[in-house]
Amino acid sequence: MADIPAEGKLTRFLDFTQLIDLASENVGGKVIFSTDDFFAPAENLIKSDSPSFKEHEYTEFGKWMDGWETRRKRIPGHDWCIIQLGIEGIIRGIDVDISFFSGNYAPRMSIQATNLEESMLEIPQRGVRTGAAATPEEFEAIAEVNLGSECEDCEETASDLDSFLFTDGGIARLRVYGTGQRDWAAMDSSEPVDLVAIASGGVCVGFSNAHFGHPNNIIGVGKPKSMADGWETARRLDRPPVLQNDENGILQVPGCEWALFRLAHPGVITQIEIDTKYFKGNSPDSCKVDGCILTTQEEEDMMKHKWILPAHKWKPLLPTTKLSPNQNHLLDSLTLELQDVITHARLTIIPDGGVSRLRLKGFPSSICLLRPREKPMLKFSVKTGFKTNL
Repeated sequence: MADIPAEGKLTRFLDFTQLIDLASENVGGKVIFSTDDFFAPAENLIKSDSPSFKEHEYTEFGKWMDGWETRRKRIPGHDWCIIQLGIEGIIRGIDVDISFFSGNYAPRMSIQATNLEESMLEIPQRGVRTGAAATPEEFEAIAEVNLGSECEDCEETASDLDSFLFTDGGIARLRVYGTGQRDWAAMDSSEPVDLVAIASGGVCVGFSNAHFGHPNNIIGVGKPKSMADGWETARRLDRPPVLQNDENGILQVPGCEWALFRLAHPGVITQIEIDTKYFKGNSPDSCKVDGCILTTQEEEDMMKHKWILPAHKWKPLLPTTKLSPNQNHLLDSLTLELQDVITHARLTIIPDGGVSRLRLKGFPSSICLLRPREKPMLKFSVKTGFKTNL
């Protein structure tokens, strides 16, 4: 598991493992080809949970392993697979986990990224693969695919990965961390879109507390699956011994928690969706949302100061609003009248608790011309009981 970064940490530069796993089965990633799946199928690579080990578990083909493991190769060549990313995007870092593969791990590997059209992926559907190898028909179909280049400086959007084991062996998990990309010029300008979605490039750049779950979870893909798929803070220790409400039913407490997001595209927010699904006894009492405009340099400066931003910089998008447990809240933004463009949004929850999803729907603005495109820095790590960045 990745360590939780400290308060105010800028995710983009300091810890790529807090970004979204573009290859995860949770976001639609899938294996479309593998040369061999004898001991364990390549689909295990993109499971969302951590690998496990069952000491006395065996299948008819050998030791049960929670990963992708090929047979000991006795013919020329090497093993490889192709993974279709669930979200097209720019790859920031790769995490290769060989947990529990102590005497049977792949000693080396390489990864290539490419962008394939759906029409190029006319490959036979994979069924139950344990104990099997690719058929001649599958090799013939995959020979038509133009494979990508070495994943060293992935500035372009990628949709597929080619993973190569040299020569054979096993890998437990492959995490492909990055940011989603959207073709904003091709979108329907008459319909509002979620401007903070992680699949489109939104990202959490700061927060006060993430004890039980990172804020990037709440801008994730699809509906929440459990409390683990949301942002949850620790209970605040400054809560008063006896709680009281004001005349509007809002809890009167001294503290709050917050998470700050850079939008995937600057724009005007018209509707706010806050979902507390699964948070039945630990949802916030209330929340508010504010927005601001920041340049890239201002964002970096604010990170150093733990996001202590002058009050006049913030524009209210949602006033303090009562929340209910385990419920989706659809709320109009104050910018319906103000039409204020923002680049960043801050969700404040009072006093603490958990939120499963945040959607900030609106319309993109051409103000994006003020923000130069950043050059991604690719990092690579291998887990063998410890993590090493190369």
